[in-house]
Amino acid sequence: MKDKEDDALLAQVAALLDSPEHVGHPLHDALQRLYLHHCDQQVQVQRLIDISDRYQSLAMEARQVTEQRYQRALRRQRKLSRISDGYQALMHERNQALHQASTHDPLTGLPNRRLIIERLEEFVRQRRRFTLTLLDIDHFKRINDCHGHDVGDRLLVAITQTLSATLRDYDLCARWGGEEFLLLLADTDRNEARSIVERLRSCLAAVTLRAGDQTISVTVSAGLSQHRPGDPHQTTLMRADQALLKAKRAGRDRSLSDSI
Repeated sequence: MKDKEDDALLAQVAALLDSPEHVGHPLHDALQRLYLHHCDQQVQVQRLIDISDRYQSLAMEARQVTEQRYQRALRRQRKLSRISDGYQALMHERNQALHQASTHDPLTGLPNRRLIIERLEEFVRQRRRFTLTLLDIDHFKRINDCHGHDVGDRLLVAITQTLSATLRDYDLCARWGGEEFLLLLADTDRNEARSIVERLRSCLAAVTLRAGDQTISVTVSAGLSQHRPGDPHQTTLMRADQALLKAKRAGRDRSLSDSI
């Protein structure tokens, strides 16, 4: 509204200045200079407005370009983060798989020699009480020879399941090699271990497996050795192995302890 009033006033002043009847009026020249000065000021103001508008437009475009670049960079960063997260998850899975492969038997899933020896060394360092038991499946070679290794593998898995279900949560059972298993009975003396092993042998004797038209069952022999403070774990293992050998020589299907 004010702009219209200003324009109307300027038009009126211009008309008065152009009118011949006002030429020579004492205020004519001063008013004309003021009018021309005002018009010049308007032109300069308009130029500044145009410059400001162009600057604002360029600034807006620059801001839009910057925002677009930022959004692209953010999308790339998110993509890289997803790739990195996926890579880290894959590496974690592979490391777990490698650790599992290096510390567990692939057939039975039981700890292998490496892992149980590490635990034995820990028990010795911590001066914990424990008893070792070596279990051996009697005449296992006959089963492989007569029925094939697939049946032998199935039997090992079935025995593993029985061992895992029967042992206490804090005991450790490892596949020592072939048809041999090593039991680390924690915080257990020889007498208590003998009761545990006899219960295990009874459970294992009840394990059956169908092979064609035949039902297969097995017995196990066991050698026990209570760890003596100050001995290395190798000595305890050797005494358990000797006890197992005595059990086999005595006719198998039994458990014997080492002599202290």
